[in-house]
Amino acid sequence: MSDQTLLLGHSPDPDDAFMFYALAEGLIDTGPWRFEHVLQDIQTLNERALRGELHITAISMHAFPYVADRYALTPCGSSMGDRYGPIVVAREPRTVEELVGATIAIPGEMTTAFLVLNLLLGRGKYHHRVVMFDQILDAVADGKVDAGLVIHEGQLTYQDQGLHKIVDLGEWWYEQTHLPLPLGGNCIRRDLGPTAITEINGILKRSIEFGLSHRAEAVKHALQYARNMGTELADRFVGMYVNEWTVDYGDVGRRAVRELMTRGHQAGLLPEVDESKMYVS
Repeated sequence: MSDQTLLLGHSPDPDDAFMFYALAEGLIDTGPWRFEHVLQDIQTLNERALRGELHITAISMHAFPYVADRYALTPCGSSMGDRYGPIVVAREPRTVEELVGATIAIPGEMTTAFLVLNLLLGRGKYHHRVVMFDQILDAVADGKVDAGLVIHEGQLTYQDQGLHKIVDLGEWWYEQTHLPLPLGGNCIRRDLGPTAITEINGILKRSIEFGLSHRAEAVKHALQYARNMGTELADRFVGMYVNEWTVDYGDVGRRAVRELMTRGHQAGLLPEVDESKMYVS
C-alpha cells in the first residue's frame, strides 16, 4: 500500500454507500489520494478504531471518546436522526418500564444505540446480548430474546415480522433535549497531519455532495447494500441519515454531540472528552 492510499472504513449499508458513491465509482477528482474501501459492521469498525487500523472510518459516537487521542471527527459524514433513531422492538406490545429486567439483543456494546438505551433504562437494569445487527429481528421473532435494539434498515422493516415498537430512541432523545440524535460520524487519524486532513476532508465532502446532487444514481448504487429493501424504501432510509448534518454538523449538530457526550459522561457511561479537540480544525 502506497503512502497515498487510504483505508476508508464504513458500514455495508445504504446510507454509507450513498455517501461514498462518488468515491467508489471514481466520479470525483481525489488528487493524489486513493481510497481502499473497507466494508464492515459498525461494531467491528469501532473496535478497529481502538487499534488505529484505518486512516478514515465511520464510528459510533459512543466509541469516539475512546479514540479521540488518535482520531478527530471530520465536519462531514455524520448520521443524525431528527426525532427518529434506533428502535426497541418486541413480539408483543410492552411499556418501556417492562423492559427493566428483560433480555435485549443489541448490535454492539460500543454502538450509540446501546449508549442511549442505557441512558433511557439505566446501566444494569436489563440484560443485554450482542447479536449481529442484521440478525436481531429474527432473534426477537424466534423468541431467543425478549426485545431487540434495531438499527439500520430494521428500523423500517420490523413490522414485516409482526414485531411491535416499544420506543424510538430518537424520539425519546428529542423529548429530553430538543436536539437530533447523533448516532455516528466519520473520523480521521490525526497522524496524517493537518494539510492532508484538510485535503481529505474536502474530498469526503465532495463525495457526499455529489451523491445528494445525483440522488437517483447514488440510490441505485446503494441498493446493492439494501437488505430486503426496494428502491423506494432505500431512498427513504438514505434520506433519514444523509441530510444537512451529513454535509456539515453546523451549530445544532455540534450541540447535539456535546449533549450526548455530556450526558454519557455524567451517567458514568463515557470518559470525558475535550470538545475543542474533537473536530478537524
